[in-house]
Amino acid sequence: MPQSTHDRTAELHNLAAHAHTAAAVAHEKGDHRTAHELTRLAHEQSTRAFDHSRESLEPHAVEAKQ
Repeated sequence: MPQSTHDRTAELHNLAAHAHTAAAVAHEKGDHRTAHELTRLAHEQSTRAFDHSRESLEPHAVEAKQ
């Protein structure tokens, strides 16, 4: 069964949040190299989630203008 756009967007946001949390834990433990890598990953996932959200809203924006 295909995943809805909303569910996929939520999943991407959750992945980014998890990476942010993992980065914070690594930083607290003093593992700054891992924290940096996880922060980079979190940023990539946040950007992907944002882009997916924006793309899923584009058809609705066109409908609203009409």
